[in-house]
Amino acid sequence: MGPQEPARSGPAALSPAALGKLKQRAAECIELSAGRLSALSREIWSRPELAYEEHQAHGAMTRFFACAELPGAAWAVQPHYKLDTAFRAEWGPAAPAPRPLHLGFLCEYDALPGIGHACGHNLIAEVGAAAALGVKGALESLPQPPPAAVKITVLGTPAEEGGGGKIDLIEAGAFDDLDVVFMAHPAQDDAAYFPDVAEHDVTVKYYGKASHAAAYPWEGINALDAAVLAYNNLSVLRQQMKPTWRVHGIIKNGGVKPNIIPSYTELEFYLRAPSLKDLAILTERAENCFKAAAVATECKVEIKGGRHDYYNVLQNKSLEKTYIENGKELGMKFLSDESFLNGPSGSTDFGNVTYVVPGIHPYFYIGSDALNHTEQYTAASGSQEAQFYTLRAAKALAMTALDVIFKADLLEKVREDFRQMTLKEEGHLNMSTWKTIPVVETSDKTSVWGEEKPNENAS
Repeated sequence: MGPQEPARSGPAALSPAALGKLKQRAAECIELSAGRLSALSREIWSRPELAYEEHQAHGAMTRFFACAELPGAAWAVQPHYKLDTAFRAEWGPAAPAPRPLHLGFLCEYDALPGIGHACGHNLIAEVGAAAALGVKGALESLPQPPPAAVKITVLGTPAEEGGGGKIDLIEAGAFDDLDVVFMAHPAQDDAAYFPDVAEHDVTVKYYGKASHAAAYPWEGINALDAAVLAYNNLSVLRQQMKPTWRVHGIIKNGGVKPNIIPSYTELEFYLRAPSLKDLAILTERAENCFKAAAVATECKVEIKGGRHDYYNVLQNKSLEKTYIENGKELGMKFLSDESFLNGPSGSTDFGNVTYVVPGIHPYFYIGSDALNHTEQYTAASGSQEAQFYTLRAAKALAMTALDVIFKADLLEKVREDFRQMTLKEEGHLNMSTWKTIPVVETSDKTSVWGEEKPNENAS
């Protein structure tokens, strides 16, 4: 995937002094819009919305970029871009020749059920918008006319917490013309990279036969027994799991009444591994656990994969090194112990983005030690204290983008990192998608062990 024709390398390289002044201008532009950016973040935070339902956030973001009061030339805003709650805002030449260097800044804004913005996606929306404003303002400060060799796009990407909006946008072609993408995620520390892992979601349904649990239980086929056995099978499997693998799930439906043998049960599990190769192995072993429970209880089992698999985030060390250098200039204190690279982490659909375009997904401290996905983090992400750190991360992103534009050879190094990482993963990508995961959802069917059943919910 990616652009059909090579992009220019952008304007000619600047001297260190000139580039430093341009970075200072980017930071000043972000500060000039600090009040608007804070209000944008607060509006999203105060009205949390779930995946694909971020209508208020979508409206807030598109109004922000369409606002005539923003400094500089206007943004071209496309609301409802390929998804109902996605958007695209662009600045730059409409029909340049040759094609410009095209930088993308990503904004998330979906929330979590019950606890709101406990992952700080309101701050992700703010930092993406702020960084884009900073780069645009810096470029507009150059001698007129503005450089025709650079284009900036802001993409609103729904449904990171569930569904995978970025993957929908990849499939719709939204990333095809981008050369480098940037976003930043709130956390407990400043880090240019965390090892966000690959994830496969699976729903397992067992079908048995109802009967009176006291009068004639021998007439029933107990679907709850199958669910409990499957849960226990996975618990036993943990003894042979790699330390970096994760399996966690719930029983969503366990029956209706104690005196009725349950004829139907449903489980939902998330499977995670640091690479697509490991995820394929883990998925096959987990599905064997589900099928074994069906054999033991004589139930039928339906195993259905989620809407999308999330891929592991591919490192781009050239971007990370540049981001760290800029962040340190702003006072950021990055984790120095790389032991966290082998520690536990989450998953993001930004991983899929890094398989189609070079990108960076750093994490930034927001003034709180609260942990993500907790009520305490919800409060922290809406606090005034978080604003300083969010805008600081935005400045570091903007400065990094300016380095990509104006530093000699940096863009080619970024592209080479991308080529090397995708080449390393390419074979595993094909294997995990089509070959070694035999019982996940395909385009038109859901796997039912022992038979094939039409998938009414296929996308």
